[in-house]
Amino acid sequence: MAAIVVLSGGVGGARFLRGLVEVVEPSSVTVIGNVGDDVEVLGLHVSPDLDSILYALAGVADEERGWGRADETWQAMEVAAGLGGAAWFQLGDRDLGLHLVRTEALRSGEPLSAVTGRLGKALGLETTLLPATDSVLRTWIDTPAGSFPFQEWFVARQHRDEVDRVRFEGEAEATPAPGVLEALDAAELIVVAPSNPFISIWPILAVAAIRAALERRSVPSIAVSPIVGGQALKGPADRMLERLAGGTEPRRVATCYQGLVDALVIDRADADGADEVEADGIRCVVTNTVMRDGPSRRALAEAVLAAA
Repeated sequence: MAAIVVLSGGVGGARFLRGLVEVVEPSSVTVIGNVGDDVEVLGLHVSPDLDSILYALAGVADEERGWGRADETWQAMEVAAGLGGAAWFQLGDRDLGLHLVRTEALRSGEPLSAVTGRLGKALGLETTLLPATDSVLRTWIDTPAGSFPFQEWFVARQHRDEVDRVRFEGEAEATPAPGVLEALDAAELIVVAPSNPFISIWPILAVAAIRAALERRSVPSIAVSPIVGGQALKGPADRMLERLAGGTEPRRVATCYQGLVDALVIDRADADGADEVEADGIRCVVTNTVMRDGPSRRALAEAVLAAA
């Protein structure tokens, strides 16, 4: 089975990955996950995008809510809030168990990549999940109201502030986590999952050696647009594209990955923009990209594989 590397953020990427590992051998897939969203909550290290991927691939994700674990309870956070603790970032009781284990391991000196690998094995993952970097790399959002760490802007402020700039603290020093460059160099297909380019994929590409590996690739690299009918299904991707890239058409999505992808997969609702993408030298594939259920997730994954 061909080796596939997927660059992925959280919710949208995790859904795509669920479909992908149902149509290829899960062990043939390596996921490079975003860590720009990582945050400390009540003293615990939380990696929201890595966790969304872990839970989705382990079959324990909350499909309805779109994040966290299924069958969750919230007693610990209720107690913490009642005692004056920060409650703006909700962690369920089941979720807390993972964060406790991760935080203890990190404080003992274990790198995030090793901890993530161990958590994946404990949850029964056959797919390899790697953080983009073990270095401290954090996304900051510059807005007319000021500059905010990513989670403060996204969760506490409910991403209501328009975005002037996305930047990555620590990018100059960040190096790829062990196994990342090896996976990219051995890949027979590279996929950029349907995630927000600016806040889910760009933090991965902020690691210079990862971007360089994509630039020198000798295998197909295919991105899946997170936009359907000019809009994001969830989150601020459409608003950010409009403000930072000048529009939400497929061509605007493609510009976010200039020089890094050979093809862009877009939804049928955006088919009118396919010619503009191809005029810029990127092949455009039109299909249904909305992942409503298992069959639609698998169909999208198969369309991406066929596009290679």
